[in-house]
Amino acid sequence: MAANMSGFQVGIIGMGLMGKMYAKRLSAAGWKVNACDLPEQYDQLTKEFADNSNVNILEDGHLVSRTSDWVIYNVPAENIDAAVSKYGRCMFSMLLISASPLPFSYASSPLISAFFDFSCTSSLPTPLPLKTLTHDTITATKQGAIVGGQTSCKAPEIAAFEKHLPSDIDIICCHSLHGPNVSPSGQPLIIIPHRDTHKPPNSSCEKITKILTCFDSKIAVLTAQQHDRITADTQAVTHAAFLSMGAAWMANKQFPWMIGRYLGGIENVKINITLRIYANKWHVYAGLAILNPAAREQIKQYADSVTELFKLMLEGDRASLTLRVKRAGAAVFKGEVVQEDVLLKDEVLDRFSLGERPVERVRNNHLSLLAMVDCWWKLGIVPYDHMICSTPLFRLWLGAAEYLFRKPELLDECIDTAIEDNTFRADDLEFTFAARDWSQRVLLGNMDGYREKFEAIQEYFRPQFPDATKVGNEMISTIMASTKE
Repeated sequence: MAANMSGFQVGIIGMGLMGKMYAKRLSAAGWKVNACDLPEQYDQLTKEFADNSNVNILEDGHLVSRTSDWVIYNVPAENIDAAVSKYGRCMFSMLLISASPLPFSYASSPLISAFFDFSCTSSLPTPLPLKTLTHDTITATKQGAIVGGQTSCKAPEIAAFEKHLPSDIDIICCHSLHGPNVSPSGQPLIIIPHRDTHKPPNSSCEKITKILTCFDSKIAVLTAQQHDRITADTQAVTHAAFLSMGAAWMANKQFPWMIGRYLGGIENVKINITLRIYANKWHVYAGLAILNPAAREQIKQYADSVTELFKLMLEGDRASLTLRVKRAGAAVFKGEVVQEDVLLKDEVLDRFSLGERPVERVRNNHLSLLAMVDCWWKLGIVPYDHMICSTPLFRLWLGAAEYLFRKPELLDECIDTAIEDNTFRADDLEFTFAARDWSQRVLLGNMDGYREKFEAIQEYFRPQFPDATKVGNEMISTIMASTKE
């Protein structure tokens, strides 16, 4: 374990919901926390943490970087390069004015004032007749500090740190695989020791591990590449499924909890998790989907699986649909292994309805679940191999899929419904359109388009978020508590 860390201070740049959760958890464990957000949030954050003597709200990231021994960048993945460039690298500035014309490389005309930023490791320009009007201003990450990020996609994070930080800065990243409203206790927490120049018992990785033990999470150590591949395998398709459900319900002008056919059992998982996702910030899902190359491939395959299965339903091709669905199930859910720890049961799920459950369960073809398993099969993914990086939402959705595929009579009912019953046909059509549209936006790397669609659907469902969050939290807590360690 790490040596004495008396006086060690943690810095957090980005005080969104996860940043605040980290600040509260770390400060409650006795760690000193320096934190900041956008300038317009300074007064509000100062008031919010006024009674917490272990949290020091600062004006900007420069101050956090200069004073902290471990700096956590808790910003959207698409902004990480700009944030590290601004607050992490070692720079000094001088306001200069020339008494005579400068060479063109310095200025285009005489008697000009400008700010010059020079890297601390670079040599100064050839001496010129310059008059310094201000004192030198140095901004940099504290020498010998540790820097990391808490984004869901590590490739751009690591690239930004390597590009902008000097070599004396160790790079130890982390990722809590749950949302800010879920207790971290028992949830996966990944530590990524990308650059650690110190040896045990005083290695940077050991220091960060010691700090994060206060989360009571299940800590695992991975490389950045392993992290991104596994999170794509466990989250990308899960998010695509629920995002597509929300888009389909809005397109059909439905609030599913007000429709009897969408209540009870697995339907409760669909509704509660969809609303839970849309209650969050759009960039949480856009960053993983667009910036993680593996995620793009998987989201495209999910859209292809949805489309191909839906075509078989429209064609009434029972034989082909049955063969494809059961081949996928046999590949993903090995017959000789029963994953009891993720198995969901109707008597548990029925308790978490947002509406009044009908007397009789309405049959559903569960296209979203069939496509999920088909996608895993096509990509050669065995979801149980990645439980180390599984989020609560992934475990719920995997549990729902397993529940369906391990009950032959229920799976056969889905196939019968898909061929014979048109009750969900309009919903499935819009769901197919939505899955393909989300995939196209991701493949094009269209952050603005992703945000526009997400926030439009978010506004449609917003009035239901408070109730959905409460019921969803109860559902997750109950199911997680009932599963085996």
